[in-house]
Amino acid sequence: MASTTLPRFFIIFTLLPLITHSIPFVVFHGNCVADSCTKKGVKHFTELLSNWSNTQGYCIEIGNGVWDSWFMPFSEQTEIACEKVKSMSELRQGYNIVGLSQGNMVGRGVLEFCDGAPPVKNFISVAGPHAGEASIPFCGTGVICIILDGLVKLAIYSKRLQEHLAPSNYIKIPTDLDGYREGCTFLPKLNNEFEKNATYKERFSSLEKLVLIMGDDDSVLVPKETSWFGYFPDGAWDPILPAQETRLYTEDWIGLRTLNEAGKVEFVNVTGGHLDITDDDMKKYMVPYLVDKDAPKNPTLLESDSRGQPSSTSFGAMGFIRKLIGQQDLQLNVIHRP
Repeated sequence: MASTTLPRFFIIFTLLPLITHSIPFVVFHGNCVADSCTKKGVKHFTELLSNWSNTQGYCIEIGNGVWDSWFMPFSEQTEIACEKVKSMSELRQGYNIVGLSQGNMVGRGVLEFCDGAPPVKNFISVAGPHAGEASIPFCGTGVICIILDGLVKLAIYSKRLQEHLAPSNYIKIPTDLDGYREGCTFLPKLNNEFEKNATYKERFSSLEKLVLIMGDDDSVLVPKETSWFGYFPDGAWDPILPAQETRLYTEDWIGLRTLNEAGKVEFVNVTGGHLDITDDDMKKYMVPYLVDKDAPKNPTLLESDSRGQPSSTSFGAMGFIRKLIGQQDLQLNVIHRP
């Protein structure tokens, strides 16, 4: 009996380091109509990253996907994501975040605000509106979109819109900074803009690597340079300031300058529009920061349902929502080139 038990114990023991040191990643998707953890674009994207990096990937859904991405305020989205991250035993030793479009707002919210969460190692951002957005992301020509556009122009910083239209939480009109300061409920806190919080800065600047990917032809983000923390100057619509000339950077509100001066920030531009990225670019600019040499050879891709548990349920309301708001399939697009 002893002769068979000992070898089995030894085999199990020698495998433990592989499991213990594997660093998984989580994906937070954006608010495009076809973006949810169970939809083809995001699912395929997560699978590719998992396979190429040989690490386990999770897509974390907030509520019921696209609908809540549009209409649940970011404070609530972040709280939900925070609880899910803390409940996942797979992340306890640390993890990496991949943010897509406004999913970066959720990811950064978890990084900066989530007390008791596991440490975030690397943060990879694709088309994130980090410094703000000067207009609501493309919606479409349907009746609801026309109404939304009208409301945005009239009262983007009103309590009602801030509570019921999620993208309004990161809109920053450079010529209405008083309204922004008084009414915007999420971005000022996320960027540590007015009431400074040393904990937010400490957590953000603790990243081992921050990768900021901007699409050269991105026409959804206004300006596209917000993907790199660049933005308009206070009180004017031009010129567009590079990140290093913004107050967020020079005054080091969240630790971006600290990270950059330590060589921990990669400013990457890729050919394509909003969320267009080639598999070659993914391999070059994303995979190296997800690779874990000690990871198991056959990672398992898991999707997270509304409770943060593995799930394979499909989300079937996309067609209805698309018809309702008159939006085309603006979505994550992984481009395969020969």
